[in-house]
Amino acid sequence: MSDIREKICALQKYMDSRIIGQKELIKKLMITLLADGHVLLEGAPGLAKTKAIKTLSECIQANYNRIQFTPDLLPSDITGSDIYIAEKGEFEFRKGPVFANLVLADEINRAPAKVQSALLEAMAERQVSVGGRQYRLPELFMVLATQNPIEQEGTYNLPEAQLDRFLMYIKIDQPDVETERKILKLVRAEQIGGKEKDSAWLEFVNKVGKISIEDVLAARREVLSMHVSESMEEYLVQLIVATRHPEKYDSSLKDRILYGASPRATIALDKCAKINAWLEGRDFVTPEDIHAVVYDILRHRIILSFEAQADGMTTDDVITLLLKLVPLP
Repeated sequence: MSDIREKICALQKYMDSRIIGQKELIKKLMITLLADGHVLLEGAPGLAKTKAIKTLSECIQANYNRIQFTPDLLPSDITGSDIYIAEKGEFEFRKGPVFANLVLADEINRAPAKVQSALLEAMAERQVSVGGRQYRLPELFMVLATQNPIEQEGTYNLPEAQLDRFLMYIKIDQPDVETERKILKLVRAEQIGGKEKDSAWLEFVNKVGKISIEDVLAARREVLSMHVSESMEEYLVQLIVATRHPEKYDSSLKDRILYGASPRATIALDKCAKINAWLEGRDFVTPEDIHAVVYDILRHRIILSFEAQADGMTTDDVITLLLKLVPLP
């Protein structure tokens, strides 16, 4: 195992000890970080969505900002704006909270489209335009946006084209009984001892120290060397094409899918499968690596017909069916 892979795996192990019962979430946050992407996280309140990104920021030598999205939020509250400086007699740009390495966009669907687009433009272009000038965002720039699936009043759904800007769309559910007990014990221990007496934190710091931005960038470069066989590449492409022409595999799906995944999904699936294999300690991609990330890559990139939705079908159901229909290499 390379030194940089060992550091990233140590970070993942520490986060697993802090965010109980969310191993898949932590792993996919690692994948998103190394893939230079952004993630949309959906789950009920109290499932450690905010804690996950805060814990990640504590372990990386990077800047972290949280933006609480509300209906009265303005685009300038995110990007920043030109402020008139009386002493100088000129305007000066004051950076907004989006100018950070890790940005938590909490309850992104509570703000109107104009505010959402201001953030998503920064995600896509990695820059902010104010007053005819462009301001570059940091090289390490990751947005974790959350949304609450329970409440619908006073929310603004993200358009499909904007959803496509997110590398992954992750859904998390309530923990089971045993996990609930572990969470309770962890919180009690934190309240009594604090981080200074946290054995997992001390082990991580003594072994690795904090992860630097250069470490993350080096890991991204190392992932590029992962091997993908021709048969595996063909399988990946056929999965994506199957979302556009599902009737080739099952005629009943012809009128179920309005739009399939774009080439952006192909690129994302390839990159994330490589990173999953890298985190697992392999130097090559297997079908299991593709299956590990395919739901999070595709669930927001497939648009179902009204008939499919009326029958209670979800995009996850479609992905499950396509995985059965498309032959393995």
